[in-house]
Amino acid sequence: MNRRDLLALGLCATGAACTPPIGRAETARPNHRLKPLMHVGSQRGPTTPETLDFLKRHGVDHVCGYPICQNGRAHWTADELERTRDLCNDHGLSLDMVALPFLTSSHIDREKRGAIVLGESPERDRDIERIQGMIAHCAQVGIPAFKYNLSLLGVLRTQPTAGRGGSSYQTWKLMDARPRSALTRAGRVDADLAWERIEYFLNRIIPVCNEYRIRAACHPHDPGVPPDGYQGICRVLGTVDGLRRFLSIQAGPYHGLNFCVGSVAEMLQHPCQELPPIVEEFARNKKIFNVHLRNIRGRRDDFQEVYIDEGDLDMVHILRVLRDTDYPYLVMPDHVPRHSEDRGAQQAFAHCFGYIQGILQALEQIPRAPLTVRSLAK
Repeated sequence: MNRRDLLALGLCATGAACTPPIGRAETARPNHRLKPLMHVGSQRGPTTPETLDFLKRHGVDHVCGYPICQNGRAHWTADELERTRDLCNDHGLSLDMVALPFLTSSHIDREKRGAIVLGESPERDRDIERIQGMIAHCAQVGIPAFKYNLSLLGVLRTQPTAGRGGSSYQTWKLMDARPRSALTRAGRVDADLAWERIEYFLNRIIPVCNEYRIRAACHPHDPGVPPDGYQGICRVLGTVDGLRRFLSIQAGPYHGLNFCVGSVAEMLQHPCQELPPIVEEFARNKKIFNVHLRNIRGRRDDFQEVYIDEGDLDMVHILRVLRDTDYPYLVMPDHVPRHSEDRGAQQAFAHCFGYIQGILQALEQIPRAPLTVRSLAK
């Protein structure tokens, strides 16, 4: 057995429970490109020389950055964006995406600026206008994409659970959840009201993205909650069908997802089997603009966020699907386990970067697999 066959069979074995085996007779077509187009990336902030040096040391050359807003402003200027781009370039990294300074993943009761998700005019119109300006700044400076959230509940978790080596895992067990209050300051937000606010936002933002050719990447809700809601709020972006509907509003090449593998897996009853075709669907339809690669153990309403190499999800298979659909953007860790001796989770993130790099390099030796085509239309 030659090195290529050995590597192919070895990688296939890492996810044998979920991934069909690769036959030895399967070979790449002559001159058929196998090298992944995607890059290992990071959204670690703040975007400082120290952070950029850490990323560069660990083989990260492409990042999502955080421009610094001066004088307490909640939106950055073209000059501030340009300085962030130049800082990344000076450290040998490419600024491929930026995070909006609001529309983050925080809970609405802790969020200072929530007019867009609360549906409060004229404040939301002011914030939307500022986002429109930041889109224009991205085009001016040459930053092709931004990411954002449309969340009222933030990232919901219950008590952490014990993990390997004395680490702790973020955990969500719906049956153990005890919200601090029955309702948030948003009051009751049913599905119809949530969609009304989302459409209001997209109808004013996506045409500007189309005009300037800037990709807008929205993160799914994390995690999904029961259909009747949690703390009075329905999370319409907490199901795969909800994501499909979201992408059908102002559908176009610059409206897509910050596709969080962990968050989407958390929507499913059988993540290992259900997730790969979902990844293929969204990737083949060119609706994935950034990938958060996170592993989980469990299923909808009951899961742990574990180390990237030990969960129920087959990371090799997921990245192979992304390669075979010619996904060309960033793949980055987002949530990692914590340990008291791992300050700032530096070790955990370094582990993730190396793990992703190893898979991407190994995929250069693995032939393409046949894929099925599925439309996002329902």
